[in-house]
Amino acid sequence: MNEKWIEKNIDDFAVEPNLIDYDKEYQRFSWDDMACGFDGLPSGGLNIAHEAIDRHANSELADKTALLWLGQDGERKTYTFAKMKKETAKFANVLKKLGISKGERVFTLSPRLPELYISVIGILKNQNVICPLFSQFGPEPILQRMQRGDATVLLTTKKLFKKKISPILDELSELRYILLLDVDEHENEKVLSFSRLMDEASDIFEILHTEAEDMSILHFTSGTTGMPKGVVHVHKAVYTHYMTGKYVLDLHPNDIYWCTADPGWVTGTSYGIITPWIHGVTNIVDEGEFDAVRWYKILQDEKVSVWYTAPTAVRRLMRIDNEPTKEYDLSSLRLIQSVGEPLNPEAVIWGEEKLKLPIHDNWWQTETGGIMISNLISQTIRPGSMGRPLPGIEAGIIRQNEDGTVTEISESNKEGDLAIKVGFPSLFRAYLHAQEKYDKCFVGDWYISGDLAYKDEDGYFWFVGRADDIIKTSGHMVGPFEVESTLMEHPAVAEAGVIGKPDEMIGQLVKAFVSLKSGYEANDELKRELIGFGRKKLGVAVAPKELAFQENLPKTRSGKIMRRLLKAREMGLPEGDTSTLED
Repeated sequence: MNEKWIEKNIDDFAVEPNLIDYDKEYQRFSWDDMACGFDGLPSGGLNIAHEAIDRHANSELADKTALLWLGQDGERKTYTFAKMKKETAKFANVLKKLGISKGERVFTLSPRLPELYISVIGILKNQNVICPLFSQFGPEPILQRMQRGDATVLLTTKKLFKKKISPILDELSELRYILLLDVDEHENEKVLSFSRLMDEASDIFEILHTEAEDMSILHFTSGTTGMPKGVVHVHKAVYTHYMTGKYVLDLHPNDIYWCTADPGWVTGTSYGIITPWIHGVTNIVDEGEFDAVRWYKILQDEKVSVWYTAPTAVRRLMRIDNEPTKEYDLSSLRLIQSVGEPLNPEAVIWGEEKLKLPIHDNWWQTETGGIMISNLISQTIRPGSMGRPLPGIEAGIIRQNEDGTVTEISESNKEGDLAIKVGFPSLFRAYLHAQEKYDKCFVGDWYISGDLAYKDEDGYFWFVGRADDIIKTSGHMVGPFEVESTLMEHPAVAEAGVIGKPDEMIGQLVKAFVSLKSGYEANDELKRELIGFGRKKLGVAVAPKELAFQENLPKTRSGKIMRRLLKAREMGLPEGDTSTLED
């Protein structure tokens, strides 16, 4: 057995995990059985808003804190499930009074304010489609998404409206209303005050019959490989949200849960809004951006027990030379999960050493709507692996054949396309207005993820890279993630991004961009040392032949290193869509 594997002992858990026997649960699991655990609407059908808020407000959980909001400047606001039911009902009535009918798209462009979270549930109550935008977007990416998404209503703040919406307003001909979250009076017939509308609205709202297949959420992909695509999800996706909350996040009634993702991204809605509330769990929302001291204090002061964050944040914490458990009381924390891009093995080990908990990686996409493959709390962790498929999810490594068919690769440790069998509830139903692109994602009954991976002899999946990131060098196929992870084993390296650089002799050479931990100086001696380190670990064929130091690697706000941007800058090519680029 690999000495780096992290074994689990059930007797060591203060809270017994929801899933203990993986093989047994995987074999017996049924989506039909999972569906039986939901209330359903009194009027019939299935609606996410009812399952997340109203059914708890109608139960013994009515007075339990649903939302704990932490303002940037120290303000705190709490909302019980009962209060959330009333506030979200008000907003549903606002939309109804404005004549916003079933299926129409309501966009949000806002910082992480309580009104944003209230609005999301209210939108779903009125059978509208929630379309979250990231508040750091500029006017052009906002315009692209609102035009493609047929925007009817936009919720935003006065500052964002003036700065980002006013310049493009004439091009949004279908937009009927703009609701400003932070003004007291209407500006005109189209630009209205959210608070005034809410003051005038009833706090009683009956959700009408909603079909499980009705559209619920429209997310846009990050645009790192082209123009953003509108990914359509339906109310039935809530089954996956519940299952993954139970087995991956291991949510229990008394948990205090914190997901650091912004609702502008799929993680921030699926796991920052829907999943904790489906489980009746207290959900923390922090208005502030990343700050190590602030984050550690939130974990300590709010007694967070389950924490879902991103590799970028973990690597930022790793840069700090401190002992978190000696400086802060993190004794309430029992599970850390990470998503956004593959988590390097060093980060998993760092969590165990510095936080006294390993960091569990998992894999999914905007298109899958929920977690598909994960390292579960009760199971052995193989650092660097994305884990094993969840109950109800069939994953495979496949090869696409020239005749349009696929062959599932049965051999262990053989690279191929990572694919998921269709049939799970949260699989996207369309790319809006792009049927041809949607159809290309499927071969037979497989959804082709666009990621390359392999499966080991025990069923653990290992990420190799995006299909379009793979480096072909001297006849070898090199996955950038493997090279990046190896470089991060060196004590000087905080982050690494690897690309293939065109070369006449060998096709592409492997080039690494490295950011250093504090206390290390970027110089030629260290560069030679790192290249030698890579050759020793990876071999000459795979190791970087060139290496450059860069203080901050370009990343999307969801935490993915933008290798295509590194490549474009290296080759002097157009950078393309940078709307998702982290500051």
